[in-house]
Amino acid sequence: MDSDSLDDLDLQLLHALQIDGRAAYSTIAEVLGVSARTVARRYGRLRANGLVRVTGVATTGPIATAEWIVRITVRASGATALAHALAQRPDTAWVTVVDSGTEIACIFRIPGDGPAPLEALARHRDVLDISAHRLLHHFMDRRWRGRTSALTATQVEALQPPAIGTTQPLTPTDLDHRLLAALSLDGRAAYPDLARRIGWSETAIRRRLDELRRAGILRFSVEIDPAAFGFTVSCVIWMSVVPHQLQAVATALASDFEAAFIGATTGEHNLIAIAVFRSSAELYTYLTERITALNGIERMETTPIASYTKRDAQIFR
Repeated sequence: MDSDSLDDLDLQLLHALQIDGRAAYSTIAEVLGVSARTVARRYGRLRANGLVRVTGVATTGPIATAEWIVRITVRASGATALAHALAQRPDTAWVTVVDSGTEIACIFRIPGDGPAPLEALARHRDVLDISAHRLLHHFMDRRWRGRTSALTATQVEALQPPAIGTTQPLTPTDLDHRLLAALSLDGRAAYPDLARRIGWSETAIRRRLDELRRAGILRFSVEIDPAAFGFTVSCVIWMSVVPHQLQAVATALASDFEAAFIGATTGEHNLIAIAVFRSSAELYTYLTERITALNGIERMETTPIASYTKRDAQIFR
């Protein structure tokens, strides 16, 4: 399937899942004005074609977590294998191959405010160079707009997930960890399947899943390739910005349609952007007209994304 194969209902369903990846088919159906069977069938088709994947992500809650962006220069022959090995680690949140396979960029989330685990990586036979940059601040509180432009404001409101902080603080149990592990493989796994796998009743699974969400321990990540919407070019843009202009530049870029992520980092480049485009010509225009028009950017480096291996959850295949 490609972007030409997606109709309005597909786009509305993908938008709905971005709002609540665990929303019931019946809930989505009521909002979209179709049957639950139609929604389930459409989701199954999109998932089977690799256009969407919903996964449960366990959050750290109040525990301090350091986020590190790690850039790894690699031998092209070993990039895919190393990227998949990194994706299987529980402390990675995002793994992508860039620059036609000569570099891997990934994000490590380290509990307890610890350092990036570079020592073992540096000894890998395919690693030529490695650097780590602490992610200091996120400037975006929204997803890429290309994924979320098919529903009305009223429909969006009707699909809002349970509010966080509306239950007592929870300490996850061993059974919770089993539930979280199952959801990390398939965030929309049916309650009967989860009950059989975990050894709880369906009623208990429903109640506990809701409690974990309201406690902020569980959220759902929806992985959708921008190429499904016709945006086939993704790029990481590293910028060195004059410190007193950093906030203004980051805020301006965060408002752009093309922006998927904007963050402040340590290191030679103190601002990172991930942006998506329909073509390399659009990327060129963005770099030469939009970014160069902003005051304070002293230097810029671009690394085209060749493939995503992990996006916020378990390994992405």
